Amino acid sequence: MTQKTYIQSYIQIENNEIVLNGKSVFKIEPTNFGDFSKQALRHFEIQYPKFFKMDALSKLAFLGSELLLSPITSTEQEHNIALVLANKSSSLDTDVKYQESISDKENYFPSPAVFVYTLPNICLGEISIRHQLKSENSFFIFDTFNTEFMSNYSNILLNTNKADTVLCGWVEFFNDSYKAFLCVIGTEENTEYKNETINTLYNK
Repeated sequence: MTQKTYIQSYIQIENNEIVLNGKSVFKIEPTNFGDFSKQALRHFEIQYPKFFKMDALSKLAFLGSELLLSPITSTEQEHNIALVLANKSSSLDTDVKYQESISDKENYFPSPAVFVYTLPNICLGEISIRHQLKSENSFFIFDTFNTEFMSNYSNILLNTNKADTVLCGWVEFFNDSYKAFLCVIGTEENTEYKNETINTLYNK
C-alpha cells in the first residue's frame, strides 16, 4: 500500500529575501549574493567557518537546508534524510570561474579550492557533512523545475523505506542570479500544507 506523503516545511530564497513556511524571516536591501549570504549567516547565528570556503551554489543550498533541517536533526545521531535537488545551470557559475583561472597562460593559477566545486552535487556533500547524513542523494539537471518528477521521486524513496524524510527542491545559481526552493517531505500528516503540492508552493 502506498503511504501518503506530506510537505512538512518549505523555504524560498531569492531577491535578497528568505521566506520560511510562507513568512519572510530575513530581507535586506539589494546587494550581491556573497554579501547577502554572509549577512544571513550572521542573522541566524550559524557557526560554520567552512561556509566561507564554499562556492555560491553550495552556500545557497546550505542556507536553505540549514533552516529546514536544523530543527529536525542533531549532530549526535545519524538521520535517514534523502537529498533530491535540481537546477538548470549545473555548476556552470563555478566552472566559468575555474576556466578563468587556467585560461591566462601568463597568470596560470588553477585553484584546487575552486576546482573541487565544479560538480553540482558537491552541495549535497556539504549538506550531508553538516547534518550527518549518509542517505540517498541525487542532483538532477532540468530546463525548468520539474515538480512532478521531484515529487514522484521523493514519494518512491519514502514508500520503499529508502528514507524517513526527503529534502527536495531547486537550487539555481548563475551570474549572481539565484533562486532556491526547498521542502521537507515525510509520511507524518501535516494539515498545514494538506492541500499544497511542491508545484503550488514553488509558484506562490
